[in-house]
Amino acid sequence: MTGSSVFYIVSTPIGNLEDITHRAVRILREVDMILCEDTRTTQKLLDHYYISTPTQSYHAHSSAVKENDIITRIIEGKTFALVSDAGTPTISDPGVKLVTRIRSDVPLTQIIPIPGVTALITALSITGFGGNQFTFYGFLPHKKGRASIFDQIAESERVSVFYESPHRLLKTLKELAERFGTNRDICVARELTKIHEETPIFNAQEMYHYYLNDPSKVRGECVIIINK
Repeated sequence: MTGSSVFYIVSTPIGNLEDITHRAVRILREVDMILCEDTRTTQKLLDHYYISTPTQSYHAHSSAVKENDIITRIIEGKTFALVSDAGTPTISDPGVKLVTRIRSDVPLTQIIPIPGVTALITALSITGFGGNQFTFYGFLPHKKGRASIFDQIAESERVSVFYESPHRLLKTLKELAERFGTNRDICVARELTKIHEETPIFNAQEMYHYYLNDPSKVRGECVIIINK
């Protein structure tokens, strides 16, 4: 297998469609195919910028058969861009397995990052907690290993960052309140770059009651940042 094609990892907006680079728009226009976590979501972005490049779904549950087809077309010289629904692919998003396969099966392929927005850095930048050293946990496990991660956070001298879905937010904040009480400040960055963006900072106990008392705010994926 030879394969000297190019495979782009393209960051896309996390909410506001204006938050995309000129380079990303150009690459999305020039490639042969865009691999999308959800083609319907990506199509909204493409329509906004009048991009007519064909799309194909690629997500966490895509089969080896689909990956084989992508590998074959890379060998034929086709160029691809991988995007997620929002932010930077492979960072708590699909793509790691495919990138690993490309590096293994067609090692001459250039894998090029097209940088842009990622929710964790966007959120961390406004906290004032300091970002020289931090630990990112992605999405926390629902059960197994969850308590041990909270133990790590409690013992850590670094800022801790993780993602949380809206339907688990109150449960997680309750756990943090029980563990940290008033001893740790927390930021819940919610709906970043969107109309209802909110980035409150309270101690763990206050944060739990803030959302408990106003369930209407419990919507949209969140970035949770815990100060050291």
